[in-house]
Amino acid sequence: MSIVAGLLLSACATYAPAPLGDGQGAASVRQLTAPAAAMPTLAMPEHRFDPSSGLDVTEVAMLAVVNSPALKVKRDELGIARAQAFAAGLLPDPQLNFGKDYLTHPGPGLSSAYNLGLSEDVTALLMRSSRRAAARSQAEQVNLDLLWAEWQSVAQARLLFDQVQTLRAQQARLTSEQTALARLEPAIHAALHAGNLTYDTASVGLNAGADVRKRVADTAIALHQAESDLHVLLGLAPNARLDLVGAPYQASATPEQVQQALTDLPRRRPDLLALQAGYQSQEAQLRAAVLAQFPALNVGFNKARDTTDVSTRGFSIGITLPLFDRNRGNIAIEKATRQQLKDDYEARVLDTRSDMQRLVADLATLQQQRVSLAAHAQQLDAARRAAETGWQQGLLDWPTYLTIRSSALSADLDLLDLQQQQATQAIALEALLGNTDLATVHPVSVKAVTP
Repeated sequence: MSIVAGLLLSACATYAPAPLGDGQGAASVRQLTAPAAAMPTLAMPEHRFDPSSGLDVTEVAMLAVVNSPALKVKRDELGIARAQAFAAGLLPDPQLNFGKDYLTHPGPGLSSAYNLGLSEDVTALLMRSSRRAAARSQAEQVNLDLLWAEWQSVAQARLLFDQVQTLRAQQARLTSEQTALARLEPAIHAALHAGNLTYDTASVGLNAGADVRKRVADTAIALHQAESDLHVLLGLAPNARLDLVGAPYQASATPEQVQQALTDLPRRRPDLLALQAGYQSQEAQLRAAVLAQFPALNVGFNKARDTTDVSTRGFSIGITLPLFDRNRGNIAIEKATRQQLKDDYEARVLDTRSDMQRLVADLATLQQQRVSLAAHAQQLDAARRAAETGWQQGLLDWPTYLTIRSSALSADLDLLDLQQQQATQAIALEALLGNTDLATVHPVSVKAVTP
């Protein structure tokens, strides 16, 4: 008996506390790593990870996959789903019953009575395969959802990289403009005090400087938000230095790639595969609900002795009479849930196909607009340089000069905005295509080094 008790105790789980963290994030990029083993489902193009010289767009994406707090929660959900699949495959424990009755008034030929029984829920055994199938499909759905979340995190990292770089470029352009206009304001104020200018005339110059200062402040706020989002995505502390280097990610899907992706969409997109796995899990749950409508069966064996010292052995069978419930409510719920999942999947596929076609059309329009706007901005920049020379030589009045400068500034900022919008649409299309350069190269190609 002691041996059995020892074996039972050795198989028991033990408790260990897990204190909460402080949630401060990494104080420096140098504390972060991007090992290949941490990306089993996302293989980057061969790239050397070395943050000592700053982070390029690929390194930012690599760090997002490994260190994103949201992805860590998703991986925890996968651990829960796998634990549930493990639990669904376990056999139900048998039930052991023992009872003993003591005589109140002992007498000759009488003894205490006892009963000993061992029973097993047969219905739980019969439904084990359905439970396992449902749990395994559920775990597969969570795993595919994690893969899709990783793809989305890579796309988000690329978008934020581009957004931060664009805002920094806009800020540099606005700062340069602010510096140039600052040289005009003393002359305007001096002319006002001397009576050579009216406030109506001077307002053009004063408003130009105020408008640029406002744009500088608005751009700084937008940049703070973008940098903060990128810090969170990478698991960095809010005050950690973030050096971004290199060009933003360039994505340009060909019409052939789009058409091929539309054809293969249900077989390659992780989110659609996840919905398919969820549907299979629901099919198994519906089968289990149908099986549960049949009478529940419990079989046992027992041994007993009465007070006259007569011993007996026998068996017991417990059965639920399906007269009223018959599990009809659960069957109806599982059928309705299956229909909901079916409609959800078909709606997702339709939305995805529509979004892809829309993005292709948008990108074509944005490309045409970019060519036109780039030429327009180049012309206005040339006009700004000529106007600056004319104003310095006294050949051009300053209101006209400021109007030309304002038009050139607006064109430059619009071009930067358009480039970012085009990059956003291109990255979104690539994510919808399931073509993120993350599923075709072996993970061992990723190199992580310690700077």
